[in-house]
Amino acid sequence: MAIVIWTIVGLALWHLTIFVPDHFWGGIVGAFLGSLLGALVSGAIVQVILGRGLNEVDLLTFFAAIPGFLIGVWLTYYIGERREQADLMVQE
Repeated sequence: MAIVIWTIVGLALWHLTIFVPDHFWGGIVGAFLGSLLGALVSGAIVQVILGRGLNEVDLLTFFAAIPGFLIGVWLTYYIGERREQADLMVQE
């Protein structure tokens, strides 16, 4: 059940990326993958640290996915922005 919660949190928060300029590595699909994988990884890390199984969920299970979402989306944005800047320098 925890995996479902992390997935839904990543998917729900991914919708907020429409308010950010589209400089993501891979476009909106890259932002989706970054948010989903980030939410899953951070949620799993917190679940392991707390020593819980995947069927033991509470409100912390929800909040554990948010830092990973932020890191995943930021990482795809950072990589995309750097690649765009590199492409502009090559064109000049």
